[in-house]
Amino acid sequence: MQEDLKFVVIVGSLRRGSFNAAIADTLPELVSEKVIVERMASLDTFPHYSADIEEEGIPQAVAGMADAIISADGVIIITPEYNHSMPGVLKNALDWLSRVAPQPLANKPVLVQSSSVGKLGGVRAQAHLRQVLGYFDVRLLNKPEAIIGEISEKVTNGILTDESTRQFLIRQLVAFEKFVRAAP
Repeated sequence: MQEDLKFVVIVGSLRRGSFNAAIADTLPELVSEKVIVERMASLDTFPHYSADIEEEGIPQAVAGMADAIISADGVIIITPEYNHSMPGVLKNALDWLSRVAPQPLANKPVLVQSSSVGKLGGVRAQAHLRQVLGYFDVRLLNKPEAIIGEISEKVTNGILTDESTRQFLIRQLVAFEKFVRAAP
């Protein structure tokens, strides 16, 4: 019998009513019964990265997220696209996490999802995020990719209601579960 897996979710948006947060909030409904999904606290609790702050110690918000990542079986990062890239708050969080030892993301299975009100669905944000994740030596699920365009038409009152998007995310989450379970 397979044991339950735990996935933690990092949302790269701070906006109340965020479409990416709506996706994150939907994931627990879409995973198999053998997967627990826990959304991490908002990234607004992370200070701007500074070596001066780091000298005083890793901030509690960063340490807490690092501990949650270490204890998780996989990480899901959901991001919008800002100015052809990932939001600064997500990059800041990754910069902080890069300073934690032991490195919480090293060899960790990671799944990336993005959405945008535009047709491209955050594809450029994902490209930059994937480049940064290379630094961490994560085990990235490359396919299927979740790049959700025109997300404003797929979320109603903070809930991902578009059935074809929900079905696609189920397929992606099944692939991620298999990917995580196949880890060496």
